[in-house]
Amino acid sequence: MTDVALTLNGVAVRADVEARTSLADYVRDSHNLTGTHLGCEHGVCGACTVLIDGVPARSCITYAAACAHAEVTTIEGFDDDDIMKELRAAFSREHALQCGFCTPGMLVSGRDVVLRAADDDEHAIRIAMSGNLCRCTGYVGIVRAIQSVIADRREKGVVAVHGAGRTALGPAGAGHGGPISAVAAPRSTRPATTQAPAMGGLSDWQPQVTFEQSFTVNHPTDEVWRLFADVPAVASCLPGASIEGDPDGRTVRGKMCVKVGPISPEFHGVAEIERNDASYSGIIRGSGQDANSSSATRGVISYRLSDARNGATRVDLNVGYRVTGPLAQFGRSELMKDIAARLVTVFAQNLEARLGAPDAMPRMPTELGATSLFFSVVLGRIKARLRRLFE
Repeated sequence: MTDVALTLNGVAVRADVEARTSLADYVRDSHNLTGTHLGCEHGVCGACTVLIDGVPARSCITYAAACAHAEVTTIEGFDDDDIMKELRAAFSREHALQCGFCTPGMLVSGRDVVLRAADDDEHAIRIAMSGNLCRCTGYVGIVRAIQSVIADRREKGVVAVHGAGRTALGPAGAGHGGPISAVAAPRSTRPATTQAPAMGGLSDWQPQVTFEQSFTVNHPTDEVWRLFADVPAVASCLPGASIEGDPDGRTVRGKMCVKVGPISPEFHGVAEIERNDASYSGIIRGSGQDANSSSATRGVISYRLSDARNGATRVDLNVGYRVTGPLAQFGRSELMKDIAARLVTVFAQNLEARLGAPDAMPRMPTELGATSLFFSVVLGRIKARLRRLFE
């Protein structure tokens, strides 16, 4: 057992806990502060967010022993906090909560945004709050509540506090981290220009996730192969994808717009295309970056066309990808494989429509709705389990 002493909501406390005990379990089990909620317990959902030495942190993945002698503030410790009072009133006014499970973490993170945001820019708020997930509200009320508090405080002359008053960077708790003066000021979340990443290193990486999938197109192989050479036409079959400028030989630049809950990353990138006319096969290697979230992705698609029955064409795909940055949390689960496979199915349907009636091809959405794909995959899994259960 480890004796952990710290300041909790302004009061000096201590308790004997196992070395592996998380800060969330420490405040809940040892001190009965159950306002800190446990959701995913993987540091993804944000329901367990507390302040550690003034910095919002995930208490479910923070060891209590690492916070010895730190100042920890849970949702119960904000009763006399002016910003929190305004946020609570705004959350009630804007209907920013339903079941309330995510609300403590939302309020703690929202308070930090109110403290340091220069203005009530919706886009910046959504990016800042993207680490807190809600399954009920659709985020509209939450964003409006935070906007209203920021606008009211700035109108009253309360200026933003750069960095929320933080004096150190590094792991939160017990005085860890180095001087913040040695680090450059954060960049704007809205860059003046968006540059595609350089071509170097498209082959020098290992995929995080790989999967194989096949589909059949009811058109001759030669016809499908000719369409695959038309990069803009193929991109138009993928929701959210578009080509920027004219393809230059083996190189093409484009973007992919994805909507995931409250955030809408826009990946600008570049791809290399290799084609082998003799074997009806090809490889596409690409990389992209979302400047707003500083997330990046790399991918490789190997494909081969072959004759199928009745004059149709079989397309075999091998897909690998890697996501880094804040959005990496959305690329790790097994569900993402199913979502990517579902996206391939949508692509195959649009490809079939393009080949059958190019002029009647429906206009693709300007962004890929990953949330709707997620729920369709979950629904499919539920239906499959029910079928197995009753059969």
